[in-house]
Amino acid sequence: MDNIKNIIFDFGGVIVDVSREQAVRRFEEVGLEQADELLGAYKQEGAFLELEKGTLSREDFYKEVRAISGKNITDEQIDYGWFGFFLPLVQGRIDFLLELRKKYKTYLLSNTNPIIMGWACSPQFTPAGKPLTDYFDKLYLSYQLKSIKPDREIFEKVIADAKINPAETLFIDDGKANVETAGKMGFQTYQPKEGDDYRLIFDEELRVCGDVKIKSVFPLLFN
Repeated sequence: MDNIKNIIFDFGGVIVDVSREQAVRRFEEVGLEQADELLGAYKQEGAFLELEKGTLSREDFYKEVRAISGKNITDEQIDYGWFGFFLPLVQGRIDFLLELRKKYKTYLLSNTNPIIMGWACSPQFTPAGKPLTDYFDKLYLSYQLKSIKPDREIFEKVIADAKINPAETLFIDDGKANVETAGKMGFQTYQPKEGDDYRLIFDEELRVCGDVKIKSVFPLLFN
């Protein structure tokens, strides 16, 4: 990885494990019968997409969900549905980012929304009381950038703001379309399969994180 200076991570599916099925069940449980058609693993639809693009405020999103469902679903119930996406945090996986920051510039690029980031950027994010912002040099969030992956625009905004060279940047994302766009723009890429641990691709010197030893398979996985 001698030519890599920067690493850009996706959030859901890379840093934290996700379950679309659990989120759909939760939304249906609180009364949103259309959840299955609105929620995607990598990209949302309708009001859910507009929230992630930053074209719909959190408050207006709540109103829209109530209108779509035809039920008086509370804000808290809607939040409960969103958080259904996330499975329990693997502490070693998040802590490993602190090791990477000693050697690389690290960034997060996520299709997300203010509901999820309100939690992730608070001390409640980890048992250690550290918010997500403690683990990265900067977060690039779709609803703040007003664009989403896999659109080229969001990558162009990150390149310009972070002043990075894509050829010197490793992009890690579990979304095929996101990885394909990044590759076409000159990024070096890695797409973990479901259940893969991103830590597996890093060098021998970084392979120990807490009590977890990681075998280096980097030469086999790196594009």
